[in-house]
Amino acid sequence: MCGIVGYIGHRDAFPIVIKGLQRLEYRGYDSAGIALFDGNSINLSKTKGKVEDLKKKSKEISVAGTLGIGHTRWATHGVPNDVNSHPHYSNSGDLVIIHNGIIENYESIKQALINRGYTFKSDTDTEVLINLIEEVQKTEGVKLGKAVQIALNQVVGAYAIAVFDKKKPDEIVVAKLGSPLAIGVGEDEFFIASDASPFIEFTNNAVYLEDEEMAIVRLGKEIKLRKIKNDAVAYPNILELQMNLEEIEKGGYDHFMLKEIYEQPRAIMDTYRGRLLADQGIIRMAGIDQNIEKFVNANRIIIVACGTSWHAGLVAEYIFEDLARIPVEVEYASEFRYRNPVITDKDVLIAISQSGETADTLAAIKLAKEKGAFVFGVCNVVGSSIARESDAGAYTHAGPEIGVASTKAFTTQITVLTLIALKLAKEKGEFSGSKFHEYLTELETIPAKVEKALKSNDLVETVAEVYKDSTNCLYLGRGYNFPVALEGALKLKEISYIHAEGYPAAEMKHGPIALIDEQMPVFVIATKKGHYEKVVSNIQEIKSRKGKIIAIVTEGDEQVKELADHVIEIPETLESLTPLLTTIPLQLLSYHIAVMRNCNVDQPRNLAKSVTVE
Repeated sequence: MCGIVGYIGHRDAFPIVIKGLQRLEYRGYDSAGIALFDGNSINLSKTKGKVEDLKKKSKEISVAGTLGIGHTRWATHGVPNDVNSHPHYSNSGDLVIIHNGIIENYESIKQALINRGYTFKSDTDTEVLINLIEEVQKTEGVKLGKAVQIALNQVVGAYAIAVFDKKKPDEIVVAKLGSPLAIGVGEDEFFIASDASPFIEFTNNAVYLEDEEMAIVRLGKEIKLRKIKNDAVAYPNILELQMNLEEIEKGGYDHFMLKEIYEQPRAIMDTYRGRLLADQGIIRMAGIDQNIEKFVNANRIIIVACGTSWHAGLVAEYIFEDLARIPVEVEYASEFRYRNPVITDKDVLIAISQSGETADTLAAIKLAKEKGAFVFGVCNVVGSSIARESDAGAYTHAGPEIGVASTKAFTTQITVLTLIALKLAKEKGEFSGSKFHEYLTELETIPAKVEKALKSNDLVETVAEVYKDSTNCLYLGRGYNFPVALEGALKLKEISYIHAEGYPAAEMKHGPIALIDEQMPVFVIATKKGHYEKVVSNIQEIKSRKGKIIAIVTEGDEQVKELADHVIEIPETLESLTPLLTTIPLQLLSYHIAVMRNCNVDQPRNLAKSVTVE
């Protein structure tokens, strides 16, 4: 949700923190703030709006100092305004905090602090937390680190925090539960952030805090790690980052989303590189190879995810059941965790999340593990919470995805899940050697076919111009491409704010057909592979009611071309692989419509990239 950045060392902190906030703005962008310590006093600047607004406002204050913390906010408690923006002071003005997460019991703590004479300027739960830390410091007579630990044992919720005391300017105290937190380790300097992107040009060494861990980051010392609950000593595991600076810059594209759409051929290839060995007839995946019996003998596979990842899970349901003949249930993680689901030790749970930090998906993992299920994580971010909580897993290797609306996350998740399904199909004897080889060979061609699908960009832009002022849209698909219809509708909603709904094409007659008139654009996925004649019949029904038909078809199609108002072609492939291609024009369409409507493509209103709270 929110993004946090901190620095302590020998450099000027202001440009490091500001640039870090700009890289984390995908996590929240309704307000931002920064606090810098210049050796004598804390200079605080915060504002409603974006980091660029903060940068302009910060010219009003002294920006000197080698210690600084900053925050870009996605509001949970308190409306977006200057006062509710982070960082927050304690009542004494000595302690300063930034916080990503939610303190659920803040109201009762706030009332207790008010009874002790504390006052509050904001409506946030974060200001309550910093004053609780100060109260512990006073009443217990302890140092800042111990005060943070005691206070956190009194709160309920999720957090990633960074706190400093102006009386101790050589240290920052950080802690984590549920929300991500990384510490970059340099030469006598430390960087703190929600992910590694803010400090990648300074160091490629990072420590990722585990849940319920805190660290004291002190100049001239090693990181001191403790368990929050019992004060047990923990030992930092310093990881070498695989990210590079070029991956998190726009690279000449107008928006991160467009860059990431065009990165998909490479991202898909990176995802299967080293795993897909078509010439040898092998799929090599350590997380599956080492646990093959768990999958082969599973009574069922349960897939939990949210948003775009849930749509990838729906595609996987078709793939696993069709190819590997294993029963699959796909669940919204937010519903799964609260409905007392039936889970046994014969089940395999696959958790899908781009960030690896999605709160509901993490909670679903913990519930499944309590019931004895085997948990397999599919995520993009190395060292993320889901990667650590899972029994085994596979990374998608999509590279950083900065645009809030997921694109390459979707296609790389489908790629990983396809590899798993193919491997299980072979292991279970559902595939002959020749059929298996056919699938492997075809999957190898997908990046080139995605490249070809991207060449429809100019045509898609023309279509976008026609329908950019629509108020409602329908997306229809069958079989493997029903989830793609859902995903296409989600993309349009997310970034252009046009109401859109996805349906199985056959369900149109059971209600949605009442909406169709000459003002209604209907986007239909009508590839040659997969119930083609049935979809053509649906298109005829739309045409007879004067709906506007935009069809995604296999190249060379003539039948749909006669019926549709617009046709966008994609290369031919196996039916199970069509979602990797049909989603491309729908992503481009959403992008161009959003741009034409002057929407903020990379940072759509009310959304955040990583939903780390409920």
